[in-house]
Amino acid sequence: MKRFKVNALNICQIPLPDGKTAALHMKTRGSLTELMITMPYKGAYGMGEKYNGLNQKGKCAVNQVEEKFCDQGEKSYYVTPFFLTDSGFGLYVDTMEKTTFEFLDEIHCTIPSDSEIVVFTGTPETIISEYMSIFGQAKCPPEYAFGPWISANHWNSQEKVKEQLKLLKEHDFPATVIVLEAWSDESTFYIFNGARYQPKAEGAFRYEDFDFTESLYWKDPKGLIEQINQQGLHLVLWQIPVYKQQTEGEYNEQNERDRQGAIERGFCVKNKDGTPYVISEGHWFAGSLIPDFTNPAARKAWFSKRQYLLDLGVSGFKTDGGEFIYTPDVVFADGTTGKEGKNQYCQNYLKAYTEFIGDNHVLFSRAGFAGVHTTPIHWAGDQQSTNEELKNVLQAGLSAAMTGMIFWGFDIGGFAGPLPSMDLYRRATQLACFCPIMQWHSEPCGGQFKEILPGAKGNNERSPWNLAAAFGEPEFIEEIRYWHRLRIKLLPYIYHTAIDCAAHNRPMMRPLVYEWVQDLQAIKAEDEFCLGEDMLIAPLLEAGEKARELYLPEGDWYGFFSKELYEGGKWVDSSRERFPVFICKGGGIALEEGRFIFDGQPIE
Repeated sequence: MKRFKVNALNICQIPLPDGKTAALHMKTRGSLTELMITMPYKGAYGMGEKYNGLNQKGKCAVNQVEEKFCDQGEKSYYVTPFFLTDSGFGLYVDTMEKTTFEFLDEIHCTIPSDSEIVVFTGTPETIISEYMSIFGQAKCPPEYAFGPWISANHWNSQEKVKEQLKLLKEHDFPATVIVLEAWSDESTFYIFNGARYQPKAEGAFRYEDFDFTESLYWKDPKGLIEQINQQGLHLVLWQIPVYKQQTEGEYNEQNERDRQGAIERGFCVKNKDGTPYVISEGHWFAGSLIPDFTNPAARKAWFSKRQYLLDLGVSGFKTDGGEFIYTPDVVFADGTTGKEGKNQYCQNYLKAYTEFIGDNHVLFSRAGFAGVHTTPIHWAGDQQSTNEELKNVLQAGLSAAMTGMIFWGFDIGGFAGPLPSMDLYRRATQLACFCPIMQWHSEPCGGQFKEILPGAKGNNERSPWNLAAAFGEPEFIEEIRYWHRLRIKLLPYIYHTAIDCAAHNRPMMRPLVYEWVQDLQAIKAEDEFCLGEDMLIAPLLEAGEKARELYLPEGDWYGFFSKELYEGGKWVDSSRERFPVFICKGGGIALEEGRFIFDGQPIE
């Protein structure tokens, strides 16, 4: 790992592992520099979640955080100015500002002239680990985070949550996390909907200061959380970093106090003239102020109103949003501007929450920037319930992994638009069973953006039982239950892998190029990945697909389901497997209750 000042570098030769070299040339024009890299390479990887493909050769990557509802294409919620190639070269631009990488025969990088670059050489494993080490040690979530998660936006009352707990028992479905999005007053986003706040003393918010007797939604949140915990689940609540602008006809007294207090005490992001920055029209939460998480006093005030939720037993937060900087003409308390904040704001947001929740709690975040492994966990944002989106989201997860994101998941079968077909839901569930995080989630009934993309009529919940009811196929519940139970059986292996990956700064999901970078067939197999050291997965991505052709790298492999032996170093057919999962010869998979699979055979 070597660090260079851009404005002090003209021409540089970097030796590569295969004996060849990478030649770096600089052309500076004012505040921007074009870095040109000449070297042999077949693949370029990294730069965050890239929905348009794992290998970015032949494409242009703009490293700028951007919210995009479904069909992300070249846009991304999580970016970072880092890439590596199959030829053993890696590059990180140490800047929070926008960068552009164009991967032609020669690589062109447009970067700020006052930034530094860090150059790496070696294998993908060593390059990614060294890149991650720049930001510090990865943080591993608690074990319960690796069981099945359940979520739906319309669970907006105590009775609806109790109904889900009842259905989990009735259908004998294992789950370890339940996420509530529509739990709050939709104004402050820290007060349970319908609760009256009656402070008995000055200071931080306390549960004892709330009156729930008139609430139509939550009569006893504390008792509900105890019931959730008794059933073996952990509660995660939705968050958004705004002091919300009320719409016409809305009024929330506490929200108004928060907004005025933030303005008067300087807690929000500001324009250059010192006035509060507001989210511009045409964007999510237009007119709202946003907290400045680089201001220690703002952080303290923000979390003083949320501490009571942790005290109640809430296990974490779904930290949505974070893409709210839409102009360079803003300033933060730490002296940075909107040029940096476009990318960095979401990471400041996540870092503040990570420090607040401490150990044994979780975050579940959409946006991120360089260093996301220190603020886990992340999900892949908004996707429609279509087959094409399933392919896109897999590419996003694998490219995120090649950028150092360890703990990642997606909404099974998509969360937006009409309900997924049973075929799509089945294949997405099978894929999710072997991803770091397994979760199903649903948008609001009718659709999040009804005018753009209407959702299913009536209840569009993506629970297995609702899908079974919607399609009139009750046996579908049992079929999907199998994969949820399998996930629980795999927890010892998954959690051990998570601990190991966090300790050594390496991803859990590993595209084949991560390990077999010299194998041209492995480079071509962009839709396969290893989960940890011993397990290889080749997801079923085509509609109606029950089996597929896949590439097994060198060595011998056992079918996870069939226990049959396959010779590696060739393309094989998976028709003998229930789902294409393989264990390398000599590898072992720890299962629940002390069971173990070694060399394809179960061991008690």
